[in-house]
Amino acid sequence: MAKEVVTNTGAMYNALTNGSKIVGKIFADSDFRIDGEVEGTITCKGKVVIGQKGYLKGSISCLNAEIVGKVEGDIMVAETLFLRSTAIINGDVKTKMLMVEPSAVFNGTCSMKDFGNTPETE
Repeated sequence: MAKEVVTNTGAMYNALTNGSKIVGKIFADSDFRIDGEVEGTITCKGKVVIGQKGYLKGSISCLNAEIVGKVEGDIMVAETLFLRSTAIINGDVKTKMLMVEPSAVFNGTCSMKDFGNTPETE
């Protein structure tokens, strides 16, 4: 019998596509992209991307984040938070580094310091 060989050709990530909705808690060990809707919390050891049609009503705790869509809630990022020009944030932010493109909307407070290690997932 031939032995099956599996080769990893790219980075592993999770995705929630446009038109999908999750209500509850998300725990991820690798990157997570949201193009749908989440009502709850996201805890991720990697990068969280909220796509242009993505919407989160809740909170994010992750290593890095890129927001292109809308977040209503608090964001805690251990390293870098990037707000693209189409981002809309209504909530408080804690991050080590904040990058904001012109036209991004940010309503809330921001605390910038080293918050330590990657968020713990269950």
